[in-house]
Amino acid sequence: MEHLAFAKINLYLEISGKRPDGYHDLITLMCGIDLADTLRFAFEAPASRIICPHPDVPEDDTNIALKAARLFFEASGRGNHVSIFIEKKIPVGAGLGGGSSNAAVVLKALNQHYQYPLTAEALLALARKIGADVPFFLDGRPALATGIGDQLIPYDYLSAFPIVLIYPGKPVSTAEVYRKLNFGLTKTKKINTKSIFRHIRDKNPVELLYNDLEPAAFAMNPEIAEAKATLLDSGAGGALMTGSGSAVFGIYPDWESANNAYLDVKGTSGQWTVYISRLRLG
Repeated sequence: MEHLAFAKINLYLEISGKRPDGYHDLITLMCGIDLADTLRFAFEAPASRIICPHPDVPEDDTNIALKAARLFFEASGRGNHVSIFIEKKIPVGAGLGGGSSNAAVVLKALNQHYQYPLTAEALLALARKIGADVPFFLDGRPALATGIGDQLIPYDYLSAFPIVLIYPGKPVSTAEVYRKLNFGLTKTKKINTKSIFRHIRDKNPVELLYNDLEPAAFAMNPEIAEAKATLLDSGAGGALMTGSGSAVFGIYPDWESANNAYLDVKGTSGQWTVYISRLRLG
């Protein structure tokens, strides 16, 4: 059995406060993109395990895809072991949600394989136990997320705009980015969130682009800022770091301009990894 686990980008990310449990409250607009890992499942396994050749992907209990499998078996009472091979295409530590997407796909794939013993609500409850982004990937449609990112409202007003994505080659620590977050600096470019999302039918995605975490991530890795500037110079209508970084995306009006930018950036990017993709609407 084989399934694709798609990446996501954050078109908008505002940190609205810090919670007593150490997490941050946020408002974010998430959208899937075509870049994906491939997960292959084998059910005649003596023990549950993750197999992934990528050196930065753990194969032990710290991998949340393995956690997802064990939570599913416990909650459903079906099966007990699965071997999962992950063919990694989504960069690790890039703010693209690869690990969370893998975990969500494990929940959905196991539920399908065992003929749906868990309801959608039960899967969502498991996803929330695993990580803040995992609930988004259960459905995969664009969504406005609040809380720690797990309270979702479908966002039905995007079009499948093409994007060019740059991974500068170095991951950044999400925890370190949040530690360096300066709430004073994040107030310099706030938009009226309620107003702009109330009138999103009239909004091009480039008008929404905002990320509170950019200043901290830029300070930690100036190449992220350089990648953003490169995309803007290549003709992107707007560009933004996704999540806590380090990947940056640019939005283009059509495939021709996106493809030209992709070829130009790829030809001059040195150690950067460059992708061309599109916004996924479902």
